[in-house]
Amino acid sequence: MNTRGPAIPGLRLVPFRGLRYVPDRVGSLSAVTSPPYDVVVRPDGLHHLESADPHNIVRLILPQGESATARHEQAAATLRRWRAEGVLAPDPEPVLYVYEQRGDGILQRGVIGALELSEPGDGIVLPHEDVMDHVVEDRADLMRTTRAHLEPLLLTYPGDGGATGTHAVIGRTVELPPLLDTTTEDGFHHRLWAVTDPGDRAEIERDLAGHQALIADGHHRWATYLRLRREHSAPGPWDFGLVLLVDTAHYPLRVRPIHRLLHGLPVADALAALTGLFRVRTVEGPLPRALDALAGAAAEGNAFLLAGDGAFHLVDRPDEALLARTVPADRPAAYRSLDATVLHAALLGEVWRVPDDDPSRIAYIHDTAAAVEQAERHGSTAVLMHPVREGLVRDLARQGVTMPRKSTSFGPKPATGLVLRGLDLG
Repeated sequence: MNTRGPAIPGLRLVPFRGLRYVPDRVGSLSAVTSPPYDVVVRPDGLHHLESADPHNIVRLILPQGESATARHEQAAATLRRWRAEGVLAPDPEPVLYVYEQRGDGILQRGVIGALELSEPGDGIVLPHEDVMDHVVEDRADLMRTTRAHLEPLLLTYPGDGGATGTHAVIGRTVELPPLLDTTTEDGFHHRLWAVTDPGDRAEIERDLAGHQALIADGHHRWATYLRLRREHSAPGPWDFGLVLLVDTAHYPLRVRPIHRLLHGLPVADALAALTGLFRVRTVEGPLPRALDALAGAAAEGNAFLLAGDGAFHLVDRPDEALLARTVPADRPAAYRSLDATVLHAALLGEVWRVPDDDPSRIAYIHDTAAAVEQAERHGSTAVLMHPVREGLVRDLARQGVTMPRKSTSFGPKPATGLVLRGLDLG
């Protein structure tokens, strides 16, 4: 993994020495895991995870402190201490890992490894969302300081549907005893295996070399990987990034929306600003019933559900003149008609004047009920979204068109804390 060679023709996933929790040194594996850093609902979810176990991974991915520098140095010190105390220990040799999640009617399996990085123009790894510079810089500084990849990105690729290659290796591997087996608080069952056979690893390498991947979750971390690689001219561990690759031909993911919480904007003010620009109707709850109304409206055009005042307000049928002057005309029709495009270009950009990259004005929340609850608690507005189809996401990505930031949430996402990558370990 120490040679920066010519451009790679496809995906190149290499083994690494995973850094993993030692079961005897923690209360339980489930108590030290976390959702990805950007899914944790703060502060409630953060406090819950911190109290679950003193060694919960959230202390590394979301360290607390008075400044960014203090937070990141604290995470690095915590990581060094846990390694010195034997709470985290590296596996004896570099391997690829087969990872399985099962729950809520879903079975997902994929391979975790260190992926050789490629630039966006290479067409090997396809981003589909814009990123926020301040988040990339924060993640970059955390990785620089800890010298570790603390959680894998989720990448997908459409396999050929056959019974050979990576899928065959996964099938053989899951028949063996796993390295770990745990059930997390959300009810998902997680298992992890090491792929140690050189023939199996070669079969995976040959199979992946013919594929490109879509970033399903982790755009900011991918942008961080690329930024840090550019900072290091010499070949080394920065040329690779920790990822989970899932073949959606065999294990299709679910696509869910990411909702917006608009700080300091009461629902009454948000609705008043829509007069003459959108149709607004109050729809009956509870939340699942209101979401059904949103789904019905979204099947006919752009639609959003506003909440935060104890009721649900369906917003649809945008004014064509508003769209004409706010939505970029130089993008494909599929992009211009996205709910996220209309939300960011027309509603946030012109009607409500909310900067979509200012964390003091807007938060991005994956959990629907949490978005509504926080809006009601703080007198803010929750904008609930309807999910976009995976096929549309991939089509736009192949055209080089990125969607507005936080447009999709693919899942299930890998649990954070099951395997880390220390950059000093290769």
